[in-house]
Amino acid sequence: MKPGSRALGVTESFAGGDERSVLCGAVVRADRTADGFVFGSCAVGGTDATAAMESMYGDLDREDVQYLLLAGIAPAWFNVVDLHALADAVSRPVLSVSFEASPGLEPALREAFSGGALATRVRTYRAQPSRHRLAVDDADVWVRAVGVDADRAERIVRAFTPEGGRPEPLRVARLAARAARRFRATDRDGDV
Repeated sequence: MKPGSRALGVTESFAGGDERSVLCGAVVRADRTADGFVFGSCAVGGTDATAAMESMYGDLDREDVQYLLLAGIAPAWFNVVDLHALADAVSRPVLSVSFEASPGLEPALREAFSGGALATRVRTYRAQPSRHRLAVDDADVWVRAVGVDADRAERIVRAFTPEGGRPEPLRVARLAARAARRFRATDRDGDV
């Protein structure tokens, strides 16, 4: 992959008691250069993460971004992302990268929700592509991809993961999301 290839990594940060989760998108080139940031939010325990990420991509207004990498598929306490809808909206491949083995989200969804809230999340979750394990350096990640096949998804994740097991766009976005959440909390308390 060319060093100037760009991916938008999107991750989130929230703390107990927060009603909204801070979303951060970091544009990072394959050569590890951070090249832009965008922020948004979604409801903790809501169903608006897909729309929030679509809006962030639009706000970024960067046609040079080739891929979207998401940290997981259910940010902000099971706010399940519809990867197909997001890929259609942004006209880019979307890859969800998770960092822990699991039996899937359905058991956790069934513990946390019931009725229509459960049905909505399960329907969205079941419509997503399956996860594939990928060894990157000394770590395993699990990847879901829309808009590229499994081989291409593997090459993208590896190209944006120069070391460790976390793709650089997601690592940078996670740092910025956490900092923004801490700033928001401090600002609410009137200390800033």
